[in-house]
Amino acid sequence: MSVVPLREILADAFDQRYGVPAVNIVNDLTLEAVLAAAEQHSSPLIVQTSVKTVKSVGYGVLMAMWREMTAGLRVPVTLHLDHCPERDVISECLRHGWNSVLFDASRMPVEENTRQTVEVVAEARRHGADVEGEIESITGVEDDIGSDEAAAQKGLEVALDFLRTTGVDVFAPAIGNAHGSYRRAPVLDFQRVSDIVAAHPLPIALHGGSGLSDEQFRDLIARGCAKVNISTALKETYMKGNLAFLRDAEERQKWDPPSLFRSVRADVMGLAGSLMDVFGSTGRAG
Repeated sequence: MSVVPLREILADAFDQRYGVPAVNIVNDLTLEAVLAAAEQHSSPLIVQTSVKTVKSVGYGVLMAMWREMTAGLRVPVTLHLDHCPERDVISECLRHGWNSVLFDASRMPVEENTRQTVEVVAEARRHGADVEGEIESITGVEDDIGSDEAAAQKGLEVALDFLRTTGVDVFAPAIGNAHGSYRRAPVLDFQRVSDIVAAHPLPIALHGGSGLSDEQFRDLIARGCAKVNISTALKETYMKGNLAFLRDAEERQKWDPPSLFRSVRADVMGLAGSLMDVFGSTGRAG
């Protein structure tokens, strides 16, 4: 099964109303750990890379890691470029083999966003890749992209015109969600997801998933949020896992890097596996 198009993974999730974790990895350890969790849970998986990660690790190195680690995989996975406002980065990722991209032109006027998204979709199709689109900024800064200003929703007809004109495969609306850690319980516009899906059935991407309750996840997934983004939770799990292990190592004065890697890998696998259970994707790859 292994690497498949994003739309193939999301088609079944959207039809059957379960969510596929779309997890932002930061290095080889986190990539290997989330892939191992997908195998363990027989779950489809969307692996995401931020622009910051792409630039720090490198296109070629990331793709070499991806190809090596997905060779012989028994579950469907796909590689997605998250929030990218830079057309040249999108072009390089597509050229290197990314399966899908999110062209983040949400800071542009909708008309210009639409025009450029049409171009990105055409470029992606030439590479056999898919495109996620958005017309509103998701509140919060993630990997140096975004703004802490509250996102203003556009009207339903504006969103539908964008979808019909661009032909994007996935849509990420602003529904009161936010990147990063929520300072207070978010007030989510569940109905907006239902309204968009009823008028233009396509998979919805839920951004700002870290920190939502299981009940909120399940409600939104039932309405059509087939792609559920998780970034902050992975970063926190990865860094806190390192911190806890190193504090213990300092106390014991025992310094063994492979033990550190195994411990943090287990933490990341545990997080990814728990998401698969909550989102309902466990067992869906079988």
